Amino acid sequence: MAIRQSLLALLEERPMYGYQLRAEFEARTGSTWPLNVGQVYMTLRRLERDGLVESTGEDDEGHVFYRLTEAGRSEVRRWFETPVDRTVPLRDELAIKLSFALALPGVDTRQVIQQQRAHAIRVLQDYTRLKARASHDQDVAWLLVLDSLIFQTEAEIRWLDHCETWLARHRRQQPRSLANRAGQPALAEPPREEAAG
Repeated sequence: MAIRQSLLALLEERPMYGYQLRAEFEARTGSTWPLNVGQVYMTLRRLERDGLVESTGEDDEGHVFYRLTEAGRSEVRRWFETPVDRTVPLRDELAIKLSFALALPGVDTRQVIQQQRAHAIRVLQDYTRLKARASHDQDVAWLLVLDSLIFQTEAEIRWLDHCETWLARHRRQQPRSLANRAGQPALAEPPREEAAG
């Protein structure tokens, strides 16, 4: 997660100390990705080492304030101008779990899919309730984060539906190992979905 860039972007607004940065980050993301304050201070030390921030001294309570350097401002601009790289996918625990479920004897892959779908539907309902209770006067950033979570959960449910359909079509091959164990042929790759036309 882009904690480094997020802290720099927050410091673009005004000098802050670690606890303020953590509170601002969590407020803007609806506490979706809570930050450990130790992680914030460790990141600030690295940013200072790299010449992107500098300390401006302490207040009466001993809080060390940080501000952006010119190099830090350039880094913030570069972050906003550069698309998020999706060519290197993040590790997806669910995809890894299903790959192993297919390869291991005695694992009911359909049951794994159904349990995950039921969980995802509950999560989607929770997000939808949160959105229904949210005021349109609330922080727009939090509402956009909430929409992102809703879209991701809906996509997961669609993918699970696709996996279940694919397995139903190829149920005779399903017990075979993807790892090509015991000389058996591995499962064929699932057919690519054709673009809607």
